[in-house]
Amino acid sequence: MRGERRWSGLVVLALALCLVAGGCTGGARHPARSGAPPASTHSTNAGSRTVLESSAAPWRLPAPLSRAVALPDGNGGALLIGGLEQSQATTDRILHLDLARGTATPTGRLAAPVHDAAGALLGGTPYVFGGGAQQTVAAVQAVVPGRRALLKGRLPAPRSDLAAITVAGRAYLVGGYDGRAPSRAVLQTTDGMHFRTVAQLPQGVRYPALAADGVVVYVFGGEPAPNVESRAIQAIDLRTGTARVVGRLPQGLADAAAVRLGGRIYLAGGRSGGRATDAIWRFDPASRKMIHAGRLPRPVSNAAAVVAGGSAWLLGGEDGSQLATAALLRLATRPASAGHAAPAAAPFQGRLLIADRGNNRLLLVDAAKHVLWRYPSAGAPAPPGGFYFPDDAFFIRHGTALISNEEGNDTIVEIAFPDGRVQWRYGHPKVAGSRPGYLNQPDDAYLLRDGRVVVADAKNCRILLIGPRGTTQIGATGRCAHDPPRSLGYPNGDTPLANGDLLVSEIHGSWVDEIAPGGRLVWSVHLPIAYPSDPQQLGRDLYLVADYARPGGIMEFTREGHLRWVYRPRGGAAMLDHPSLAERLPGGLICVNDDYRHRVVVIDPATRRIVWQYGSTDRAGTAPGLLNTPDGFDLLIAGGTTPTHPQTG
Repeated sequence: MRGERRWSGLVVLALALCLVAGGCTGGARHPARSGAPPASTHSTNAGSRTVLESSAAPWRLPAPLSRAVALPDGNGGALLIGGLEQSQATTDRILHLDLARGTATPTGRLAAPVHDAAGALLGGTPYVFGGGAQQTVAAVQAVVPGRRALLKGRLPAPRSDLAAITVAGRAYLVGGYDGRAPSRAVLQTTDGMHFRTVAQLPQGVRYPALAADGVVVYVFGGEPAPNVESRAIQAIDLRTGTARVVGRLPQGLADAAAVRLGGRIYLAGGRSGGRATDAIWRFDPASRKMIHAGRLPRPVSNAAAVVAGGSAWLLGGEDGSQLATAALLRLATRPASAGHAAPAAAPFQGRLLIADRGNNRLLLVDAAKHVLWRYPSAGAPAPPGGFYFPDDAFFIRHGTALISNEEGNDTIVEIAFPDGRVQWRYGHPKVAGSRPGYLNQPDDAYLLRDGRVVVADAKNCRILLIGPRGTTQIGATGRCAHDPPRSLGYPNGDTPLANGDLLVSEIHGSWVDEIAPGGRLVWSVHLPIAYPSDPQQLGRDLYLVADYARPGGIMEFTREGHLRWVYRPRGGAAMLDHPSLAERLPGGLICVNDDYRHRVVVIDPATRRIVWQYGSTDRAGTAPGLLNTPDGFDLLIAGGTTPTHPQTG
């Protein structure tokens, strides 16, 4: 629960709830209309004729929210109760959600604001158990429509980070935290005022996911200890009052959502290895095994879950940044067509822009590898001085233009998309320099929201912020040593962050720094890699970087320099040769420029397998399907959105 010290320092809540015998627990968000089309994935359950469909709702919540309670209203809608806003404030609001129409109507307030609580229906009345704001509470609140919620009773002890489920008219509270340790006691209540302990978990956990099959409640994962995600599947037999470990998850998991659809139990999203996941699993109570069932359109943890109107909804939650998201995700099942398998999910939605450096061109491709646009072309000629050595290219102005740094041409160019008109240039073609108006090997040019362009002027060992009112510089020109912000050791990355700071990579010494645009150093870390290239932020203290070497690597790291996940095959088709940029796509896969193997690849971090690539491995060329030393990419999706750098798109 936020407001108290959590084991990892990052407070998360999984309200993983399912509809069983009229009861459901979870969290929800306040939807608002959007014109963006839904993104869908499909999976056919092995040994069945049921297709699970996963899609993003065609609207978003008007404001991000996480760790709320959601309960079905019995008419295909849901109630959204409490939760944590993006500002980290705990809310007391209660909203009624029409999930089909995407509307939200205020319907009351809690007696006390809470997040990290659990919810269940008792006799048709919504109840909220425990949670907290600044501290864990024992309050039980009953939600009466159209008025403030009532304090109905108290738990035997304060408890947050718990989950709840209703079976045969009784609510069961499982897991949680009392301020000292994870709870093992399973509580039962029929009225929200009187509680009795009906079982003891073999392993106490916070943030578990719950689902019921008859009179057995299954407890999936959770956190039993600091920074530990459990793989245990625990089963509570409500008839005998016994609980035992009956199986294992494929990997440690917490903060996930468990839902029951079409008579089957699904486990979706959550946090594994410290990062949000998009995996969907189906649990078979007979074999006690997990079967891979598909993927969500995007990774999410801490989402509230509710089953309403025949669909399961994952509402809000966190997308890996430890901040609330406004997304709504939907799961639904349908019978599979006879003799027709569901199509495999595409590795990405939208269009992928590739800076094909060795061919002096930009290509736009889709997931089916069709070339949709190229620059320069007959209708969009190169600017005076040529278009040479495009090291990176990023969409800007909501997909109506793009900016590219021509590293070997010592220039930056902004062109309109798709007509290719040159809108702005900086630098002198093939003339390197350090005087005003000159660059020397520019890298990673981004357009900032204030209208300035930031670029790593690599060989001049400085970061420039170029604007109509002049240029600001970080680092001393020509002084190539690690002493930020006074001097920088050959910077090659300057990724803008959501808070306005810059994430800078220095080749000399393998350093990554966060530097405020005014020049203040926020933090700096030395990484145990050869050549850090273009770091990206994934979470509050989680970053992704490419190691530009042979064999090259991709790794997730923290500000303390701990490597949390590493991809570095030493040979074969999976090996990377000088990867220059790695970014996490909305679905959780990782896209990488594999420069010297002449390809752009998409890697599944869970399996460490390449699941898609454009370009022929180790073969350079200009023909369709071929690249030559690709060194940059960007993703443009519906609505002109750039999901890998929304703050600069």
